[in-house]
Amino acid sequence: MEEAEFRERLIKLLENISLKLERLENAFKTSIKSSSQTQKENKTPLDVDVLLSLPDHLRQTAMAVSTRGSATAEEVASDTSRTRAAESDYLNQLVKMGYISKRRKGRTVYFYV
Repeated sequence: MEEAEFRERLIKLLENISLKLERLENAFKTSIKSSSQTQKENKTPLDVDVLLSLPDHLRQTAMAVSTRGSATAEEVASDTSRTRAAESDYLNQLVKMGYISKRRKGRTVYFYV
């Protein structure tokens, strides 16, 4: 195989790889957008039926956040008389379930309905 032919083949291979990477990137971006939209659509308000369906430990945590409006895990722990670590776990479970949200302000994480 001549050097010119080898270069030409190599260039075609690189162009093909570049095209496939662009397709993957576009598919990934589309997947992320649809995932974030699904998470937004899955938000369920904390109504009476939802609270009654939750296990007692999550219900107490949800009620504490709901009462305060916005709270840190430490604040919820002081309301429920449980450890901050336990409340942090319960709060993150409620976030995954779509019942509450969280936002970070500096190093502090606030949970809210």
